[in-house]
Amino acid sequence: MTVLEFFYFRQLSGGLASLDMRFLGFTPDEGMAWLTALGRRGGEIILVWHYLTFDLLFPALLSVTLVSLILSTGRRLKNFRVLPGQLQSIFALILVLPYTLADYAQNIAVARLLSDFLSANPDSLSLASALIVTKFALLALPLIVIAAFWLAGQRRQA
Repeated sequence: MTVLEFFYFRQLSGGLASLDMRFLGFTPDEGMAWLTALGRRGGEIILVWHYLTFDLLFPALLSVTLVSLILSTGRRLKNFRVLPGQLQSIFALILVLPYTLADYAQNIAVARLLSDFLSANPDSLSLASALIVTKFALLALPLIVIAAFWLAGQRRQA
């Protein structure tokens, strides 16, 4: 996906980063500049190759991976391991599910902009930007927990 971003999608937009790659969000003017630079053809290409293929599967696959990593790193810790398996799974899902929902919501918002960029307005662009920032903020939570579990497991082994 990143390869497509740097070697193909940026060429379509005249060198502008995709909205998905703007971790800190974007202004409505920046979003409109990206949509305008893409034009209808570039928007259709990104819609098909990014949002209707990779981004249908990627959030789910990443979420399953994050849940698995939380469970595997957590089970190295005595206090986590003694919890019932169902409670461990619920804990992992509670950490990961908000990211998954935010990612899919953001994908829908950006796909809608790409499919009908003439109807893009400051409110729809601001919503897409807020969802992108939210997605990355919510992704940080399970990553921090995984890192903390892993570090705690390393300390225990040492």
